[in-house]
Amino acid sequence: MQFTIYNTAKREKEPFTPLNPESVKMYVCGPTVYNLVHIGNARPAVVFDVLKRVLDTLYPEVVYARNITDIDDKIMKAAAESGRSIDSIANEYTDAYVADMAALNVQQPTLAPKATDHIQAMLNMVQKLVDQGHAYAAEGHVLFDVRSMDDYGKLSNRSLEDMLEGARVEVAPYKKYGGDFVLWKPSSEEEPGWDSPWGRGRPGWHLECSAMIAEHLGESIDIHGGGRDLIFPHHENERAQSQCAHGGKQFVQYWMHNGYINIDGEKMSKSLGNFRTVRGLLEQYHGEVIRYALLSAHYRSELDFSVSLLDQSKASLDGIYTALRASAALPAVEVDIKTSPAYAALLDDLNSAMAISELHALAKELNRDGENAKPETRAMLLELGKLLGLLTVDAETWFKGEASDEDAEINALVKERDEAKAAKNWGRADEIRDELKERGIILEDSKDGASWRRA
Repeated sequence: MQFTIYNTAKREKEPFTPLNPESVKMYVCGPTVYNLVHIGNARPAVVFDVLKRVLDTLYPEVVYARNITDIDDKIMKAAAESGRSIDSIANEYTDAYVADMAALNVQQPTLAPKATDHIQAMLNMVQKLVDQGHAYAAEGHVLFDVRSMDDYGKLSNRSLEDMLEGARVEVAPYKKYGGDFVLWKPSSEEEPGWDSPWGRGRPGWHLECSAMIAEHLGESIDIHGGGRDLIFPHHENERAQSQCAHGGKQFVQYWMHNGYINIDGEKMSKSLGNFRTVRGLLEQYHGEVIRYALLSAHYRSELDFSVSLLDQSKASLDGIYTALRASAALPAVEVDIKTSPAYAALLDDLNSAMAISELHALAKELNRDGENAKPETRAMLLELGKLLGLLTVDAETWFKGEASDEDAEINALVKERDEAKAAKNWGRADEIRDELKERGIILEDSKDGASWRRA
């Protein structure tokens, strides 16, 4: 089966052919670590985590880099407002990001380069661009000359005039052209900075990703991903400075961008105050519920993120885990995930929504067949879940939550109720049932005794 990807640069879906089938190179823009990440940051992390898992089934090696932007004006502002060091802020929120993504079953990338570890690589790239006439120094800044590149704007499909208007930038007097962007900017004594041929300063945001990609993945890579909001100016400028620094060599073969997230029908934005942090959501929902919600729509579509969607996702996962719990006695067998319709859906531009529908079809088959259910059906359900980063929890644990002293108490009460029923002490059995119900525990009776789950 052929893997196809919607390539933003060509605005069409096309077969994926890696530069080197023995080692696929992939880069995704990571977070700027000045605060807890919001659900919009989580969508690309989850989407491209699934992409990495799919690529792993097709190629012997996939090198996946997702950066950490740990030097930025937002971090500097957060440090100044809190009276803390920039390193302290960046380290705290890097750790928080890693923990939050782990809770969403996002695997660690192969590489997680930090911008501050690559200052020399950035300076080397700036020098190349200056030497080749694609950049110029002005008043302590070094700027990329967008008019020096014949096809600047090709990725975002904009003219220079459109981009200048869309960027909404104040045109600094030292710019040759209003659309020229900063590669290196001066730092005051109070601001973090590094020595350079153009004075003490710090890198521009766009430069950081280009330098880290060149350092770790090479001058040309297979896939570059991120949110749709990064197409312009960030990815457009990455493409420009990378290709000009490397003699016009194509920087990225396939550009992939996930759609926006809307909160309760409105585009998520700080001005509307409708940001939802992953950390806050994890206090209310299991990480798999959030992940399921993020994968419930095609990655290129806008996603309406709401409490209703999360509750629906929880109910959907409950249904699948119910089928897994009921079929737990089936023997483990090996299956070929590549024979599943869900796998074919993922090969078709990562159609996770279609793949999830196959999860439900398999769960329905398990429930329908009951005692005659096939081990292969259950095994395929689990393998597909693994590919999507779902169904990683033991079914009993999913319904009961993590083991605790309360669990032991509940288990004791359920056992006592079974014994009371066996002794025909219906009054005591009913008392225990009512007590557990008040505590949010649902009992499910069977010929083998009662089991329980939280409501």
